[in-house]
Amino acid sequence: MLKKQNIALLLLAAAVPVTALLPLPDFWIAQLNYMGLYALVCLGLVLLTGVGGLTSFGQAAFVGIGAYTTAWLTLNLGMSPWLTLFVGLGLTAISALVVGFITLRMSGHYLPLATIAWGLALYYLLGNLDALGKYDGLLGLKSLSIGSIDIGQGRLFFVLTWAILLAGAVALLNLLDSRPGRAIRSLKTGSQMAEAMGISTFRYKVTIFIIAALFASVAGWLMAHFQRTVNPSAFGLKMGIEYLFMTVVGGVGYVWGAIVGAGLIKLLDDYLQVALPALIGTSGSYEVIVFGIAMVLLLKYLPDGLWSVVASKFPRPQRTVDWHDAADLPTRSKPTMGDVVLHVDKIRKQFGGLTAVNDISFEIAAGQIVGLIGPNGAGKSTTFNLVTGVLSKTSGQVKFRGEDISALSSREISRQGMARTFQHVKMIPDMTVLENVALGAYTRGSQGVLSSMLRLNQAQEQRMMKEAQRQLERIGMGEYLHEQAGNLAMGPQRLMEIARALCCDPALLLLDEPAAGLRHKEKQGLAQVLRQLQSEGMSILLVEHDMDLVMDVCDHLVVMEFGTLLTQGTPAEIQASPAVRAAYLGTEH
Repeated sequence: MLKKQNIALLLLAAAVPVTALLPLPDFWIAQLNYMGLYALVCLGLVLLTGVGGLTSFGQAAFVGIGAYTTAWLTLNLGMSPWLTLFVGLGLTAISALVVGFITLRMSGHYLPLATIAWGLALYYLLGNLDALGKYDGLLGLKSLSIGSIDIGQGRLFFVLTWAILLAGAVALLNLLDSRPGRAIRSLKTGSQMAEAMGISTFRYKVTIFIIAALFASVAGWLMAHFQRTVNPSAFGLKMGIEYLFMTVVGGVGYVWGAIVGAGLIKLLDDYLQVALPALIGTSGSYEVIVFGIAMVLLLKYLPDGLWSVVASKFPRPQRTVDWHDAADLPTRSKPTMGDVVLHVDKIRKQFGGLTAVNDISFEIAAGQIVGLIGPNGAGKSTTFNLVTGVLSKTSGQVKFRGEDISALSSREISRQGMARTFQHVKMIPDMTVLENVALGAYTRGSQGVLSSMLRLNQAQEQRMMKEAQRQLERIGMGEYLHEQAGNLAMGPQRLMEIARALCCDPALLLLDEPAAGLRHKEKQGLAQVLRQLQSEGMSILLVEHDMDLVMDVCDHLVVMEFGTLLTQGTPAEIQASPAVRAAYLGTEH
């Protein structure tokens, strides 16, 4: 999928040493150095904000940790700058872990405010410590060197900085095209779908927060030895805002956007600082006004940033199908026909004084399709969410394959072998159908973030893609593999959700109103899929309003009214029940 982007990065990597050999003025080499340093911080923000949906104004603080660590250790302990890089990364990781563990439990506007507070706190801490030179900072750092070769501040430093930047960009592209990368990309759509796939959303939020901080720390280490001095002014809230500004301008959702945004803003900032006072006839920071107006216009007319214009001109490359010979993913044991798969015993849910679900009990046997039906407001969705762990139970018990899962979260229940779809389709619209479905196989893989960044996960990726293709073909969607999910009509979207749930290799499939919004032929296709799954031994719990579909495919029906169990039985028994007719029509006649 990302092959063309990687080729472009290789071309840029080849251009770096060529640029260093060109007879460019030292001023432009210095400018390119700053662009590389800023772009490195922006790369982290692409992952954190553009992909993960977490806004941070505190990245400059992590730049400061990397810079001050190497400055203090080299000046006071005489430590090699190359060793101080790893010390700085360690301190940054610990700081990001602590800050992230506290702040990432927040949502909405509280998270950006918390990162602002973190940035301000570190800025004033650095400015008030005698050991760090207070606001004057630390002076007299040595430039980087390899043996007797002084990398200094010029062309060799340019090669080093851009080599690190491009290595980081490749690692980020590798990560996004992987099992943990798909999990990270799911964060932006909310936690409910991701947790239902067995993904720990909080863990991944902390992970990308730490990764973004480490990118910033490396930039700080480089900056300290490039400038040969550090002071708090370069690591305050102003720079934190500027880093985010650069990322948004370039394209917060694009790796290339980080480089474009950092380069453009650096050039414009230097130009406007000279041009505007000369034009107006008086000195002042007028460039801030221009940037403010430009930012408003950009957010209004080009919210995805400048690189989105470039990306829209080129079709997204299809993933190379190279998994035909891949091994199958491990499978879980399945119940034998007739075994009780799900046992729900008197579950209750109270919201204050309101009892939404009142002592509901039913069972599902292996290979059985059970329908949970009732009028609007009967409590079906609440019951569904109690079974799947989205909501906690006030009382009652749920057993899955003989084990009590009453106290488990939706993530833990998914790992037990229960998969679900949603009343309103939840997907990642800018990923392909194949990638969306592969997200369902998350719990069947093990490769983590580091191995994905280093591209050591290819065997597992091939196995996951093979499984995703198999499940899509199983439900008749084999021709949609490389289609962008957001382009699908409602019917294929709902089938895609079913394929994603099947990728979990579940013993029980729970479908929440899968026919909602479908046309007649699409409903017929859905019924055919459900019958096929049942013939293969799948157990299904179906919450649905479409009575024709329910009566057609279900073996057993559970009818609810006002949060209570009205009756249950075969479709024929339910159709003949006066109580059910009264519940739906308001009369027994």
